Amino acid sequence: MTMYGHVKCVVWDLDGTLWDEVAVETATDELPTPRPEMLAAIDTLTAHGILSSIASRSAPTVLDRLAQKLPDVHARFLSPQVSWQDKSVALRTVAEELGIATSSLLLVDDSPYERAEVEALLPGVTTLDPGQVPLLLAEFEGKEVTPESRSRVDRYRTEAVRRAEGDRFEGTREEFLAWCDMRLTIAPASPQDIPRALELAARTHRLNSSGLSPDRLRELAVAPRSTLHTARMSDRFGDYGIIGAALVDRSTPDSWSVPLLALSCRVAGRGAAAAFLIRLMEQARDTGVHTFSVTLRPTDANLEMRMLLRQAGMRRTGDSEPPVLTRSLTDPLPRTPSYLHVRETPAA
Repeated sequence: MTMYGHVKCVVWDLDGTLWDEVAVETATDELPTPRPEMLAAIDTLTAHGILSSIASRSAPTVLDRLAQKLPDVHARFLSPQVSWQDKSVALRTVAEELGIATSSLLLVDDSPYERAEVEALLPGVTTLDPGQVPLLLAEFEGKEVTPESRSRVDRYRTEAVRRAEGDRFEGTREEFLAWCDMRLTIAPASPQDIPRALELAARTHRLNSSGLSPDRLRELAVAPRSTLHTARMSDRFGDYGIIGAALVDRSTPDSWSVPLLALSCRVAGRGAAAAFLIRLMEQARDTGVHTFSVTLRPTDANLEMRMLLRQAGMRRTGDSEPPVLTRSLTDPLPRTPSYLHVRETPAA
């Protein structure tokens, strides 16, 4: 992984970082003028699917003024935090509200004290002085931008609406998920889907069985007896795009082997991961295959994937490293969640 390849959200300080002056010290309600190079950096990151937020130790009214006076600037940020609380507390809130790990955050702050406080209390968080932002941008030069990356900020905004509706919904969790009208479409990947599959393999951690490098995955994806499958998801709130990828090795006649199963953490807890895995097993069984296995590289982050595989009846076989989890397809398979509509499309 590259130096900043783990970053999913950049959290920006305001005073001395996004703009030069101190907002609460302005003589009027007007705010300081944002630095053009910082806005350009935020827009570049957004185009590559990197979210932006705010953590500023200032009066909460500054955030209200930002929304009123500079709405186009305010719209660039998700889960902005402006208060007198410690920056480490603000970053924990950002991570919780966005549903990502604190270790996937990067703080840009002109204050050495604030950076040190975050580094001490949130050791996994990367921090940068504003002058180091070009180093971050250099990470993305020449990199391909997938449609999912370009629309990631909008998807997180949609997710906020989805959560709010869930909080207001009067009924059970399963009834709410059924009301959401979630639809999962499973299909062989097209050549245009491969960059997104590589992105999932590199960026997802909770629901990722693999440790494959992008180069190795690209090599395996075009192997003669391999098939790359994708899962797309939508619901009444919008389209998630490609949220899952699975690489299937069919070189053994009686077995499907999966060296990669990866799903976006955005769909965790909604049954999509289980449905994708179960449908792959059903496809294997329908072609006369009797054994299904997944190569699992255990990490500190992918406990959720390990639980998913165990719940699907998969158990370790042999002493190979990395471990291989296997199950017979002659035994009854788990059912996909009843509230999730699953369909398959053939190869183009």
